[in-house]
Amino acid sequence: MNEVSRKILEQVNSVIIGKEAVTEKVLMAVLAQGHVLLEDVPGVGKTTMALAFARTLGLDSRRVQFTSDTMPSDIIGFSLYNKETGRFDYKSGAVMTNLLLADEINRTSSKTQSALLEAMEEYQVTVDGHTYPLPKPFVVLATQNPVGSAGTQLLPSSQLDRFMIRTTMGYPDRQSQVDILRERHHENPLDRLQGVVTCEELLELIESAKQVHIADAVYDYIVDLVDATRSSELVELGVSPRGALALCRMAKAHAFVRGGDFVTPEDVYQVFDDVCAHRLVLSAKARLGKITAREITEQLRQQVTVPQVAQL
Repeated sequence: MNEVSRKILEQVNSVIIGKEAVTEKVLMAVLAQGHVLLEDVPGVGKTTMALAFARTLGLDSRRVQFTSDTMPSDIIGFSLYNKETGRFDYKSGAVMTNLLLADEINRTSSKTQSALLEAMEEYQVTVDGHTYPLPKPFVVLATQNPVGSAGTQLLPSSQLDRFMIRTTMGYPDRQSQVDILRERHHENPLDRLQGVVTCEELLELIESAKQVHIADAVYDYIVDLVDATRSSELVELGVSPRGALALCRMAKAHAFVRGGDFVTPEDVYQVFDDVCAHRLVLSAKARLGKITAREITEQLRQQVTVPQVAQL
């Protein structure tokens, strides 16, 4: 692991105990300029993790608790008439930040969910015909509660496709739970976090991650994996070209965080499930058999031939 990534994760993991694999994936998504969807029950530390990353990476952050009455203007902003100037002034919404924590995004209307689409894909918002760029970097860390459906609106496939990865934190193991109880009894661990990089330095890290080399054989491997999702009888709609690009970017970030300057098939293999499972629309056969999307991606990556490093 490269030194800067190690220092960042050390800080975050001092707050989020026992979830090293999850925090590493979130860091990779940030470096790949992607968004993260955490599907988890309340109270496992999703908000704390977002705040920990924001402080460690020198980012401005905002949190929106999505409810049924959250309006699109709350997210992207609105225009307000200024009688002194005779013009409409733009009043920014929650999206004008570096790290947006969209809490329980599935508890708001589809109209409000869709307000995030332009911001997540094009890093800008359009209000009353005027376009406003978002701060750089811009990351959405959204959460949704998989337990219970009352008052929820499923995210449309078009918006799920905007998330680079979907992952879950889960409950801590026994020892981690004991450590959390002992630590939180005396202080809030967020108070002792120190910034590892500034926002400008983070942008340089993002640019460095982009420069990680991918050989033609690895491109072929990515295409083989994506094609496998499209031809599977368990999948009605496979990974899109946007998903294939996300897989490339996430594999680059995986290699960068691990200290490599080129992508190996193992980098692709390790991130395939998190990048691609939520992009699949399952067939009736899969739904009737109660087969999950992650089970399908795990099966497909076992079936697709992995190129040997010596061939690269």
